[in-house]
Amino acid sequence: MADSKDVPLVLGIETSCDETGVGIVAGTTLLADAIASSVDEHARFGGVVPEVASRAHLEAMVPTIERALKEAGVSARDLDGIAVTAGPGLAGALLVGVSAAKAYAYALGKPLYGVNHLASHICVDQLEHGPLPEPTMALLVSGGHSSLLLSSDITSDVRPMGATIDDAAGEAFDKIARVLNLGFPGGPVIDRYAKEGDPRAIAFPRGLTGPRDPAYDFSFSGLKTSVARWIEAKRAAGEEVPVRDVAASFQEAVVDVLTRKAVRACKDEGVDHLMIGGGVAANTRLRALAQERCEAAGIRLRVPRPKLCTDNGAMVAALGAEMVARNRAPSDWELSADSSLPVTDPHVPGHGHSHGHSHSHDHVHEVSKGNLYT
Repeated sequence: MADSKDVPLVLGIETSCDETGVGIVAGTTLLADAIASSVDEHARFGGVVPEVASRAHLEAMVPTIERALKEAGVSARDLDGIAVTAGPGLAGALLVGVSAAKAYAYALGKPLYGVNHLASHICVDQLEHGPLPEPTMALLVSGGHSSLLLSSDITSDVRPMGATIDDAAGEAFDKIARVLNLGFPGGPVIDRYAKEGDPRAIAFPRGLTGPRDPAYDFSFSGLKTSVARWIEAKRAAGEEVPVRDVAASFQEAVVDVLTRKAVRACKDEGVDHLMIGGGVAANTRLRALAQERCEAAGIRLRVPRPKLCTDNGAMVAALGAEMVARNRAPSDWELSADSSLPVTDPHVPGHGHSHGHSHSHDHVHEVSKGNLYT
């Protein structure tokens, strides 16, 4: 328990998808990480249903916050700030978190920090390996995103190097798991089957790796189609589908491209650290191959433990604590959820403190009360 006041004590709320996460950190020390997941409620639909997720967040929010405070052994009055994921994510799910954060911050008289989901995934590594080196190259791979980001200051400067132009890696895992009838979510189950398969059994395509392709962008839809067609052809011929080999070969195609591009970006930018985050960073083969390639290139690899890679409140609290420590302006009460919040905005400051970004995103709050009642 951190007593010294120079270490900010921050509570973070994360509701961008199907996990209600509440974390509490003191500076870069994790005090509590409470999670309520609605993944089982989505499993029967084979994917996340936004309305189901939003309702689950509503039910879980207060108990999860109370559990986190109890786990951390702190009172809500002790907090120096409340941070919340303002985007990107599912609009309805984000709104539940933002509304809860506003209510707590307002009632407690604490500053409110609306932060970026992707920047939070990078910042969480501070809880595991200490302060982030500056600059940090980060490979974020999750259900909704596969991005290569370069950050010189996690609170104010995150530059996108490359991103997925179609399906994110996590979506590809879910879809192939579905084709193989392995259930949802696909990541953990494919990882498990792949361990017993041969990654060289089937030569699946490596997307966007040609000489003319964008160096740091990702594409997994061609791979996904190729794997699905291969499986269909086997079934049509009445042959047994070698599930383990398919899982291993598909997984290898994904992690080969991810690690190859990440290491190349580090070399090109002269950055000697690579951080990997997001749900797919829990994949054991991705961790092993990244370690191997980083060692060969003289790059230090930082990957948080699997529980901190998937969506959680601790990562939001970590970024919030960094905002407080660096005296960043809090958000104002107009803060709203922005489902397409760009990664170049690590946080959403109050209107008086805008960095001159012209936001063309449709903010939910732009219906003023005036128009509402006239």
